[in-house]
Amino acid sequence: MAYGKSIELFLVNGTADSLIIAELSNWNGKAIKIPRIEVSSCNRDDITQAGVYFLLCKEDDGSDSVYIGEAENVKDRLIQHLRDYQSEKEKYYWSTAVVFIGRDLNKALIRYLENRFVEIARTSKRYLVLTKNTYRNTVMKESQIAVMEEFVDNVKILINALGYKVLEPFAQKDSSAATVDDELLYITSGSVNATGKVTAEGFVVFAGATVNEKMSVKSLSAGMQKQRQKLFDSSKVNDLVTTEDILFSSSSAAADFILGYSVSGPRTWKTKDGRTLKEIEENETIK
Repeated sequence: MAYGKSIELFLVNGTADSLIIAELSNWNGKAIKIPRIEVSSCNRDDITQAGVYFLLCKEDDGSDSVYIGEAENVKDRLIQHLRDYQSEKEKYYWSTAVVFIGRDLNKALIRYLENRFVEIARTSKRYLVLTKNTYRNTVMKESQIAVMEEFVDNVKILINALGYKVLEPFAQKDSSAATVDDELLYITSGSVNATGKVTAEGFVVFAGATVNEKMSVKSLSAGMQKQRQKLFDSSKVNDLVTTEDILFSSSSAAADFILGYSVSGPRTWKTKDGRTLKEIEENETIK
């Protein structure tokens, strides 16, 4: 069972575009969100502590990437990143850093955290992870691992609340609940076989879906034709099979992509027992 949590946001300079401190109730850690242009001039003591950090980048094609690192003095490490970019040792440009510090963090603990966050970010596949190598065999006590895993869970909450879903998967397949956003839905037609799910962001088609190769130019919107071709040309579709979870704006957009022609998503996506998404949603609104 999930419990409610309280997050306190402090706009240090009175604006959301500047330094922000985010703290979670009953946790001794904190998040520090700082724009690139403010790093050098920041005189806060907490940013000089040991911690882990996320450097958020926006690529030329609009996609997101992130560098995840650790340091015993985070500010010094961020400044080194700035210098490395200026000297062309680093090619990526980050606009915002989100730093996480906590009581009694040491080198072994932040190495463990860095490795975990890189693993989670790569699995989530929301952002391209720029970090190349991490310390994967950090020796720690069982009690330390338990404390750090709680740290990981809290970081997931805070970084998501700050607007960066770098550690958030699109959706989870396994669920025993029966609400509309937990039902697994399917399209099975000829060679097409896909599994999907409604989420808070739209509709996710899970990896392993078989997609119809043909496309109806007359039926599909120009936008969907362009999106479909872009996905076909990417690594997200290989031999007409999706290789990773793909988020769409709606169930209809997801169905159009899978089938190659325009349909009603709420009427097309069905549960194992034959109930349509439309029926599930209507049942939810009646409750």
